Amino acid sequence: MVSIMNEALELKVGHKVLEVGSGCGWHSSTIAEIVAPSDKPRKEWGHVYTIEIIPELAERARRNIEQAGFEERVTVICGDGSLGFPERAPFDRILVTAAAPYVPPPLKEQLKVGGILVLPVGAVGFYQTLLRIRRVNDDFLEEDLGGVAFVPLVGKHGHKIYRY
Repeated sequence: MVSIMNEALELKVGHKVLEVGSGCGWHSSTIAEIVAPSDKPRKEWGHVYTIEIIPELAERARRNIEQAGFEERVTVICGDGSLGFPERAPFDRILVTAAAPYVPPPLKEQLKVGGILVLPVGAVGFYQTLLRIRRVNDDFLEEDLGGVAFVPLVGKHGHKIYRY
């Protein structure tokens, strides 16, 4: 799934990426190696901002990213990713690694023109739809990439089954 989502994002060197749902830090590290590859000069590097709502997971991701040597290319934030990260917006790419009940408006607002947002959308359970959304000026084009099963997104624009 990591490879499928990375391919759907159409990542390029230099992209600024927001990941919602850091988990253990693995996915953001794979993105960092694409947008800020170690064999390119730092001035060409992009950056990954990853947000995790569960403090213990955010700390675990931070440790794993540091241990893997990506700490200069990935910033871990503990917070509500359904709100995005307006302090560093706009983003070339946004990835959500948990199923949202709908596309969170703040994420669409924080996407650059020409940018891509990839996220699963649907009910809590075993089936959601993976969407790729492209921003074209003030319009958004949605593409269905197929069925998936993810943990629920929580937060202001997430499912209301959990509270953090």
